[in-house]
Amino acid sequence: MTALLHVDGVSRRFGGYLALNNASCEIGEGDIHALIGPNGAGKTTLFNVVSGLLRPTVGKVSFKGRDYTGLKPDRVLTMGIARNFQQVRLVRGLSVVENVMIGAHARINRGILGNAAEFFGFSIAEKAAREKARAMLDFVGMAGKSDLQPDELTLVDQRRLEIARALTSEPQLLLLDEPAAGMNPTELLELSALIKRIRKQGLTVLLVEHHMRLVMSIADFITVLSAGSIIAAGTPAVIQRDPAVISAYLGARE
Repeated sequence: MTALLHVDGVSRRFGGYLALNNASCEIGEGDIHALIGPNGAGKTTLFNVVSGLLRPTVGKVSFKGRDYTGLKPDRVLTMGIARNFQQVRLVRGLSVVENVMIGAHARINRGILGNAAEFFGFSIAEKAAREKARAMLDFVGMAGKSDLQPDELTLVDQRRLEIARALTSEPQLLLLDEPAAGMNPTELLELSALIKRIRKQGLTVLLVEHHMRLVMSIADFITVLSAGSIIAAGTPAVIQRDPAVISAYLGARE
């Protein structure tokens, strides 16, 4: 396994509360890697460290061998790490396609030709971003909804929209925080198929998810957190048999 992302000895304190305690893991290139654990285990805190929203109190994070600890989220995005959010964050007042275009702007390089075209009232870069955004909406199963407003979408479609926006930034590592929240069985099957399609495009996926059937059906590797510490790591078959995991998490019914 070639590691795309390294998390090395990361701890994060909020005042006197230790949210992450010496967490270390590797995310293999091309894998679907899941983070699981009870509420308050530190999963979202680790996500926020990886995506640049939080700086670790101690420890470091590296992407493709480069230490980027403390880098701001916009810089992390341009490195090739994109994410959605557990609480949907869309821009009201912009259409669905315009929300997705926000992701494309992270990669736009107008250059001399693009700037000249914009001077004459026509932006080649903007046109390309719009076409790319429409293609990504089609990829996530939202063809025909480009001109709607975010408030007109179901919560499930809003989550798909966030994934489309993240993908439009052309990441190598996609972070998905609770993408299955609120989904019915049919929607879960569609999400599973979408995540597998994303991996087939050559992306690596790091997933935080409570829905164990989804995790066990799509993950190549699982890291388990409890009370801020990593208590187990391995394939789904290994994790399902681990006594510490069963005691801390899997023993509770969904």
